[in-house]
Amino acid sequence: MKNTQLLLINDMCGYGKVALSAMIPVLSHMGYRIHNLPTALVSDTLNYPKFYIHDTTKYVRQSLAIWEELGFEFDAISTGFIASEEETRIISDFCHARAERGTKVFVDPIMGDNGALYAGVPETTIGLMRELLACADYTVPNYTEACLLTGTPMKAAMSADEARELVVAVRRLGAKSVVVTSCVVDGAHAIVGYDHVAGEYFTIAFEMVDVYFPGTGDTFSAVLLGRVMAGWSLQRATADAARVVRELIVRNAAQEDKSAGLPIEACLDVVDGE
Repeated sequence: MKNTQLLLINDMCGYGKVALSAMIPVLSHMGYRIHNLPTALVSDTLNYPKFYIHDTTKYVRQSLAIWEELGFEFDAISTGFIASEEETRIISDFCHARAERGTKVFVDPIMGDNGALYAGVPETTIGLMRELLACADYTVPNYTEACLLTGTPMKAAMSADEARELVVAVRRLGAKSVVVTSCVVDGAHAIVGYDHVAGEYFTIAFEMVDVYFPGTGDTFSAVLLGRVMAGWSLQRATADAARVVRELIVRNAAQEDKSAGLPIEACLDVVDGE
């Protein structure tokens, strides 16, 4: 893996372990060569009462143009939070072009949770994310995002058939493999998905830990990305990503300031298990 080059496109948080600051330690620990493109500079996690977000659209545009001139190549690209409509279009065009050249594209369409868009995210983002999903080898929306992308009415719980249809609906947008997190299926917390390599649907039930840390979705995506790039099946990679996040939460449940996120670097041994 030491020569496998990954490009992480996400925001960079100055205080707290979310987005790039959560993903880079995990994937570096796994042995990958990591490059990053910050879509925004954020003063601290959005769980604090005050924060500042600096849009880096100009930086993204110019960096990608220079990288193209220099001939930089990546084995996989992972996208997360994108700060503006213009930035989304730039990144979508870049991912589509690289996908045509054989680069794997992982899309975490970060837009909302708990039944609504995040504050400050316009409705137009939904359509732009659909365009990005059209070139995705793998996408990892949460339940809210999957419903927003597909126009599916949100429910407190789904049947197994409804969960599969939601996965199918996301696949219709163009994504080859799909993992939908934060679902409730037949009364149980679950992750549902489809692996295009194996040609299989899957459901992974899990026990919810009633402790909230920001950035757990980014950590989940990082582990899943690393495992898939190491040749694991999507179902196995998904199960292990869920394990890592759960163990991190349980280990740090007594942390006083949870708004800062999980202390990733102090807990990287969790990534080594299975």
